[in-house]
Amino acid sequence: MASNEIFIGKNSTTKQTIQELTEIIESEKPDSLILLGDVKSSVKVISKNEWDEVPLFFEKIKEKCDVILIPGNHDANIQKLVPEGITMISSTGMVEENTLLTHGHTMPSKNFSHVDRIIMGHVHPVFFQEGSIINGQRVWISMKIEKEMMFPNKSGELEITIIPSFNKYFYATHRKKYKKSISPIIDRIKSVAKARIVTLDGTIIGNESIIDQVL
Repeated sequence: MASNEIFIGKNSTTKQTIQELTEIIESEKPDSLILLGDVKSSVKVISKNEWDEVPLFFEKIKEKCDVILIPGNHDANIQKLVPEGITMISSTGMVEENTLLTHGHTMPSKNFSHVDRIIMGHVHPVFFQEGSIINGQRVWISMKIEKEMMFPNKSGELEITIIPSFNKYFYATHRKKYKKSISPIIDRIKSVAKARIVTLDGTIIGNESIIDQVL
């Protein structure tokens, strides 16, 4: 917005995100919030706005619950912005029971080959279909693949869930205007056994046959 000279007030989108997250936390009452990376936007530097916005975000959210950050590819030098009380772990991710939580820009180590599920972000799935009322909308993707695609020494089934961007300003109505993020995890997937594409309100809009429209 700023690059197009659209100004909506200092920290306004950050405050909006804080409010939306706070409402979810107060409703669901989790012990902790795990952030799957890309808290900041600029890739290799810290922008002027981020010096104010990122610490503000963390300070407000940690008042509500514990916060764990798994850094993404946009989070270079974010340790300079993270206040005390925030748990920051390796970008390779963390395992919770049988689930690997990761940003998605790195290939999971074979040390994680025992997991049955991967939950990741990074690629920001958006549904594209001209003429559809949900064209350009963020979606969830849940798919099942053969585990050996990801971990050659393992067999069985692996579920991969790709979460949409929490930022509602991240959308596009034409694929040519959508900057696709490259993920080594997605690159390993040669075929999908089953998939479910779901809108933000929980409506199932398709299966593995429309993967190409969202990835």
